[in-house]
Amino acid sequence: MTELRPIQAVVFDAAGTLIRNCEPVGETYARFARNFGVDLPPPRVEDAFRRVMAAAPPNVYPGEAMAPAALLEKRWWWERVRETFRAADQMVRFSDFGAYFESLWVHFGTAAAWQLLPDARAVLGELRDRHYLLALLSNFDQRLRPLLSELDILDLFDSVTLPVDAGAAKPERLIFDVCLEQLGVANHRSVYIGDRLEEDLQGSKAAGMHPIDVASLATLGELPARLEALEKDLR
Repeated sequence: MTELRPIQAVVFDAAGTLIRNCEPVGETYARFARNFGVDLPPPRVEDAFRRVMAAAPPNVYPGEAMAPAALLEKRWWWERVRETFRAADQMVRFSDFGAYFESLWVHFGTAAAWQLLPDARAVLGELRDRHYLLALLSNFDQRLRPLLSELDILDLFDSVTLPVDAGAAKPERLIFDVCLEQLGVANHRSVYIGDRLEEDLQGSKAAGMHPIDVASLATLGELPARLEALEKDLR
């Protein structure tokens, strides 16, 4: 009987790990807002956005089908954007907040707002060549799959798991379990690459996976060697 390799699957977070914003969120929010009569300093908007997101509830709707969940996900973002500007300046008045939000929603669902981290595509290809199963597990909404396709990396993954697929969001164990069930891999034979302490690193460790902080890598190009070292330690 062939011995199973210690690590069979490599699972990635999306934003902050494989992809990142082309510019700070506060800069984008402020730039788009000028077209609707609101002119605030981008750093103030960025600070407000971070505070709002830190206090926000999970964007997940257990039991909802994909189409109604997509509407609820969009409404969640509408509320976060509204809260961001209220936190930045309660006196701001948009000429048409609905149109402003729609322009942001469309923008952040396309490659115009995002870029791959250096070495991302090359590393994914190398890991596939090394016969790892690859998955992406993110708290992103349903815009992510089309976005990954536009960035030309969707086909490199064996599975993509979002809150809508699991009825749960990180750091809940359920979403990690659903991802690995799709791959057919035991939790202890998988690695999770992420950038957030609670959602990614602590969440995946609690789920029985081996977490790797993307910040511990000088570039993603170091990941194959890190996986080799981990597999040696686990043998």
